Amino acid sequence: MIGASALALAACGSSPKEDPNSQANLDKLYAEAKDDLQAGGYDRAIKSLEKIEGRAAGTLMGQQAQLDLAWAYHKSGERAQAVTTLDRFIKLNPSSPAMDYALYMRGLVNFNEDLGLFGRLAAQDISERDQQASRDALLSFRQVVEQYPDSKYAADARLRVDFITNTLANYEVHVARYYYERGAYVAAANRAQQTVQEFQNAPAAEHALQIMVKSYEKLNLLPLRDDAERVLAKSFPNSVYLNPDLANKKAWWQFW
Repeated sequence: MIGASALALAACGSSPKEDPNSQANLDKLYAEAKDDLQAGGYDRAIKSLEKIEGRAAGTLMGQQAQLDLAWAYHKSGERAQAVTTLDRFIKLNPSSPAMDYALYMRGLVNFNEDLGLFGRLAAQDISERDQQASRDALLSFRQVVEQYPDSKYAADARLRVDFITNTLANYEVHVARYYYERGAYVAAANRAQQTVQEFQNAPAAEHALQIMVKSYEKLNLLPLRDDAERVLAKSFPNSVYLNPDLANKKAWWQFW
């Protein structure tokens, strides 16, 4: 009996090891990862997808694993890892048919990061914070719209471009107003001018022009003040800032 057991153990020990890189094992691992994603088990899904990404590098499964991995990172709150994974996908797969989705997802990751922080700081306006995440999201959404206009993600990307553009314009006006209220009139005028140049079609450009008018007036730069006022009148002919009666009833900075 002992001899038989020994032979049996020897036979087991001599059998070839199962190949973890075989297609069957990769398919099984990927199916498990998808189940974990659907169930909200993002940490487990991440571990499986990281393995697949390494083992199936250069294949369609490897590409799909990268995209799913980025989504899992995003859902688990790991923004930096999600962006890094998407950047890697974009760099390694420039001709991928999923490029529009990768760019759109990169926009969503940055966009939702901004809104997530906004939710935690509910008393602070989203336009009053550093806007790098919004700028990164805007770049990605613009790429979807411009490079893949027929993509199924293009329509939503266009809406997000408009929203983020207005948010960024409001942020620039907020900064310009901050400078003005503290007597930094040169900085206020420059920041307002930057807003008008970069976001001339945004509603906030009206406020930016008024800050320019008031700042140049404080600096006694009357020709520049008059130029800014002419642009304000041409661009926003119905602006409340051009109505002396309304302007006298309420301070100009209280219209925000």
